[in-house]
Amino acid sequence: MANARKVEQSRSGQYLERTRKFFRGVLAELKKVSWPSRKELIAYTAVVLVSVAFVALLLWVVDSALSLVLQRLIKT
Repeated sequence: MANARKVEQSRSGQYLERTRKFFRGVLAELKKVSWPSRKELIAYTAVVLVSVAFVALLLWVVDSALSLVLQRLIKT
């Protein structure tokens, strides 16, 4: 039983050490990131919102056209 406890403690210790090492690596990588300025962030956000609106409008037009065609086909 004593050996089983030692093995279990060793495993949990390894798990904690691996977790600490992972988060140290994450922090090190985050320090390397080139964060955008506020002006760039606003510009990028505007581009994304306009793109999403354009694609939504395009899908709406295509969906409406296909619905109209199917309604005409069903009535005939």
